[in-house]
Amino acid sequence: MTIAPAPVDRDVAAAFVERLKGAYQGAVLTMLIDLGRRTGLLEAAGRGPGTAAELAERAGCAERHVREWCGGLAVAGVLTYDATTGIFTLPPEHAMWLTGPRHTNLSAMAGLIAGLAPRADDVEAAFRSGGGVAYERYRPHFTHSMDSVGRARYDALLVRAYLPVAPGLTDRLTGGVDVLDVGCGTGHCLNIMAAAFPASTFVGFDFSEDAIALARAEATAMGLSNVRFEIADVGKLPHDSFDVVFAFDAIHDQTEPQGVLNEIQAALRPGGELFMVDIRASSNLENNLGDPMKLVLYGTSVFHCMQVSLAGGGPGLGTVWGTELATSMLGEAGFSSITVHDIEADPSNCIYVCRP
Repeated sequence: MTIAPAPVDRDVAAAFVERLKGAYQGAVLTMLIDLGRRTGLLEAAGRGPGTAAELAERAGCAERHVREWCGGLAVAGVLTYDATTGIFTLPPEHAMWLTGPRHTNLSAMAGLIAGLAPRADDVEAAFRSGGGVAYERYRPHFTHSMDSVGRARYDALLVRAYLPVAPGLTDRLTGGVDVLDVGCGTGHCLNIMAAAFPASTFVGFDFSEDAIALARAEATAMGLSNVRFEIADVGKLPHDSFDVVFAFDAIHDQTEPQGVLNEIQAALRPGGELFMVDIRASSNLENNLGDPMKLVLYGTSVFHCMQVSLAGGGPGLGTVWGTELATSMLGEAGFSSITVHDIEADPSNCIYVCRP
């Protein structure tokens, strides 16, 4: 049966092609921002206006390359350009989102996105075979990118804004409890808490050797004696051993996420709690429509989170597994009290406070 082509609304078509052009422009801009972060050019521009030669000297880069980079960012409206003087300026309203140690610096996100592109061939093969892409294929880039994306945010918000959402948790940590971080990555969150709560004892588990090496090095540099890190399978945890378990963006890409949640519940002592930070999204696609940032989540899932789970034979929950499915799985793991908190200072994530 021949299907007649649908009629074309030319206004809709014209609007869509403009969106498409904008998407391609944004992709190139993402790469230029990432390059500026890597080379120090963004920080150099954040120090004040300058010609391409002056910015190149500040960042220790070659002027010809910098001139082309500046041209791209000027066309994109990130930098302003004075044709009379040849001076480029990074406005303060832009600099606050691209420079400095503040948690508002979003430039590391460009690195995370751009860094997934080299895995396109692997992802294409997975689409055709039905398998996934093993985490090893993303190392060490993804380890460093996730650390860069979250580091300043956790520095600013973990103790001040995240922990207080769980009633009494800060007091318990101050008094001294045994704490586990499941899928701790580079361990920065655990090191922050170990420094803030010296009476508590902290341990981080992760299967990534390079991440654990970074975690240990940072703990040593910070002079911490109440934290340790182990290369371990988080699908098998010591039971009845911890008062608090943390999971920072670590559950949805596990090979056996339900099994990990079951093990977390079993690892808690009576009166213990799970503090889980994860993506703020709905499990239902229709509830995510109209939010442009959800595109980043679905794209990250396609190119990483779903892949690493499927590669190990897991369900491939993906980045956008959502609060509905997460709550259901937590209940199945044996948590009878599950409270989901939004974070005013971090609208991209939510916190699950769970007790058996």
